[in-house]
Parts: sequence; C-alpha cells; structure tokens
Amino acid sequence: MGSRPLTKPGAVLLSFLDPALRVRALSFSRLVANYLALTKPRVTSLVVFTAVVTLVLAPGHVAPIVGVATIVCITIGAGAASALNMWYDADVDALMTRTAARPIPVGRVSAEAALAFGLVMAAISVLSLGAMTNVAAAGLLAFTIFFYVVVYTAWLKRSTPQSIVIGGAAGASPPVIVWIAVTGQLGLEPLLLFLIVLFWTPPHFWALSLNRTSDYRRARIPALPAVSGQSETTKQILIYTLLLLPISLLPWLFGFVTAFYAGVAGASSTTMLVLALRLRRGGIARREAANQLFAFSICYVILLFGALLVEKVIFA
Repeated sequence: MGSRPLTKPGAVLLSFLDPALRVRALSFSRLVANYLALTKPRVTSLVVFTAVVTLVLAPGHVAPIVGVATIVCITIGAGAASALNMWYDADVDALMTRTAARPIPVGRVSAEAALAFGLVMAAISVLSLGAMTNVAAAGLLAFTIFFYVVVYTAWLKRSTPQSIVIGGAAGASPPVIVWIAVTGQLGLEPLLLFLIVLFWTPPHFWALSLNRTSDYRRARIPALPAVSGQSETTKQILIYTLLLLPISLLPWLFGFVTAFYAGVAGASSTTMLVLALRLRRGGIARREAANQLFAFSICYVILLFGALLVEKVIFA
C-alpha cells in the first residue's frame, strides 16, 4: 500500500474553505510571501541579531517597550533598505542567476509597488524610532537607509570594486543605532562592534562573489572578482581576514568582556583565517573553499555576537 502524501497544516485549513475563498487565501499568502522576499529575510535576520545582542549589552535599565520598539524599527528599516535596493537593482538582478528569481524581475511585484513599499516602510521605521526613542537614533537610521540605497546601491555598486568595503558600513550600523536609541549617547563598545562587522563584510561578500564572476560581468557590475580576477580577490580576502583577527579581540582588550569571549573570537577568527589561506592557495578546490568560507562567515557573526550574549547573561 502506498503511503498518503504529507499535507502542510495550511493546506488542511484551506481545504475546508469555499473554493473562491481558498483562491483568495492562496493569492493573499503569495502576495505576502512576495513582499516579504523584498525585505531579504535572511540578510535582515543577521542584522537584527546583532541589534538584539547590542540591546542586551547596553548599560542601565531599558524599558521593555523601548527595547522592543527599537528592534522592530530597525527590522522594518532594514527591510525597507532591502526593498529599495531590489527596486533599483531590478535591471541587473534579471541578468544574474542568483537574483533572477527575485519578485521584481519575474513580475510578481511591480517596480512601482516595490518602491512605494520601501519608502513607506522607511518612513514608518524612522518616524516610529524617533517617537519612541530619540531624534539622534532616528536620524542615524534614516542616514543608514539613505547610505545603503543611494550611496552604495545607486552609486558605488556600479562604479567601483571597493563598493562593499565602503557600503558595508550600512550593515554594520545597527549596534550603534541601538546604543544611541536606548542610552541617548554614543559609546566605544558599539563602535567596536561596528568595526567587527565592517571588516567582516568584504571577505564575506567576496567569498560569495568569487563563484559568480560571470554573473557580475554579464550585469556589468564591477565586483572585485570580475574586475581584478580571482588572485587579487583571494589576496584581499586574506588581508581583511587578517585584520579581522585583532579587531575581533578589541572588546576584550578594552575590558568590556572576559576571556570567554576572547576565546570564542580568537578561535572563530583563526578558523576563518585558515579558510581564507586555503582559498588563497587556489587550485581545483577553490570553488569549494570559497563556499566554505562564505558559509562559515555567516556562522562567524553568530558565534561572536552569541558569545557577547552569553557574557552578558552568565558572566555579568
């Protein structure tokens, strides 16, 4: 006897609806999924994770409503920046294998709708953060969205192979935004976290782009591998990974954390350096080495910020 196919819970619920209502429900769920895809959930989730950890690290008592509002506003703001990035990059996204299936290139969301969606979310995030926390935090969030969409996406990405080095500042800013939102002032600790993410971004992105050189050339995007070749790219990856090792230890060197964090950061940075060295050696395994470095680079941020979280919860 054949086994019955497994059915998703949502499909079971929809089966009880009138056919017309079922079609509407399915259409609505697809619509939500398409607009959610515009926010780049996987990228945004990593950004939000660094923001949540920073919120826990912030000194003093943070009112729960302020903390939740800060994280929600940063989440919405990051999603808005991603949606506006997809709106502007729809032409090149259609030419690249990795991005060709995004909502705008395939026609699931119109460019006009994506633009409106991004602008409305950006306005909501900035105005809400200003109302719930302070103008400085809201201003920095607004500048971060502007920087990512206008400076990085519209200008640097299409003009220089070093775009990710400068543009990485946008993805590194959430710890600073959170700190200002809940304390009302800038501190050294969030700046160190900013530096870690800033120097982590180039090797993370270049490891991804190494195996997609043809995509960037087809789209005429001057990514480092497409402009300078694999050898120069692996060299730059190694340089930034070497710099990342001492930078990752700065929170410990400045006395903000204990040896537990230093151990995690040291081991993680060393592992990333070993992977970068393997990639630099090249050979037939270069594609595999690039994929491994990219995969670990995601784990790297989780490990370092996770260690900071453990420090605050257990060792504080």
